[in-house]
Amino acid sequence: MFEVGFTEIILILGIALLVLGPEKLPKLANQLGRWAGRARAMARQLRQQLDDEVSIGTVDKVDTTLRRPPGVAPVEPGDGGNGPRPT
Repeated sequence: MFEVGFTEIILILGIALLVLGPEKLPKLANQLGRWAGRARAMARQLRQQLDDEVSIGTVDKVDTTLRRPPGVAPVEPGDGGNGPRPT
């Protein structure tokens, strides 16, 4: 996109100080900081939800690939370790 350097930020702050005055500028800066914090928190929450969905989708995919093939009985605990036996 576009880059805003240090001099541009100083210029914007100077113009804001002239337009808004010293009384309103701190309130506006506080409000902008809160909005930015909320936006960051929402982005973090969205990223976490997407990561959770991807991990659930991966587990579901692995689960379907690990299912028993047709015609093979499940392995029972204590069967002597012979493994699955055909039905």
